[in-house]
Amino acid sequence: MKLDLQNIPRRRDLSKEDFLREYFHPKKPVIIEDLTSEWPALEKWDFDYFRKKAGGIVVPLYDGKPAKGRENSHGPAMKRPFREYIDILQKGPTDLRMFFFNLLQNCPELVSDFKYPDLGVKFFKKLPVLFVGGEGSRVVMHYDMDLANNFHFNFVGEKRIILYPPSETGLLYKVPYSIVSMEIIDMDDPDLEKYPALAQAKGFETRLKHGECLYIPSEWWHFIKYETPSLSLTLRSLPRSPGKIAEVLNNLLFVRNYDNLMRKMKGQEWIDYKNELAIRRTHRNAGIE
Repeated sequence: MKLDLQNIPRRRDLSKEDFLREYFHPKKPVIIEDLTSEWPALEKWDFDYFRKKAGGIVVPLYDGKPAKGRENSHGPAMKRPFREYIDILQKGPTDLRMFFFNLLQNCPELVSDFKYPDLGVKFFKKLPVLFVGGEGSRVVMHYDMDLANNFHFNFVGEKRIILYPPSETGLLYKVPYSIVSMEIIDMDDPDLEKYPALAQAKGFETRLKHGECLYIPSEWWHFIKYETPSLSLTLRSLPRSPGKIAEVLNNLLFVRNYDNLMRKMKGQEWIDYKNELAIRRTHRNAGIE
């Protein structure tokens, strides 16, 4: 058995009208290869550039170890100046990642290195964020809690990305009271004997390279493996319908807080209960005894 994945479509010279009609409104992913062709960032953004521009900023770093017991599920493994983190990345493989580095707050002068693309989409311009990871690091399969439409621009290195539409949620071992799949599952090389429902799910994959933009529609699941040390920029378009806004508020105010409360009260017992329930529900959805 293997994962059922097809390549994400690639486009160049994609007009605003075609993007809206073929991808945004139908909620389908696409790689736009030339969207950054006129950005200064295309030539300037590398690790040496950020060492000079943001090297002294202390950043939280996250590793790939699942939270255990009463640990907070969102806590960083350590904090280091950005330049020291870049040194770690360049020494060799590491699972340390940095995410949601807000350029507007930390390095506002770098905002002039890119521009918001004219794709007929309203961007949330207060949150241009960087994601950085070391060779071999992985981001667990998840969808974004704020249900944003993401435009993910890669500038350094290469990463493998797997996507699944919301319709496949029942086959992805979703953990209750969360927006993630079971953290023990490595989607880069999943154990399909142990997690056979994954073989039934229909998804997409790509390898994102320098200068390319991946459009990830709202509520789509995504797994990321950093094939090399990589640095990427994400621009977000937030949901605007009342129903989606209500769902976002529920995720932020209830789901996350309730899960952390139960972790503090029950510790590992709560984590084990959720994982067992994820397996039972998924196998029931897949018709697996």
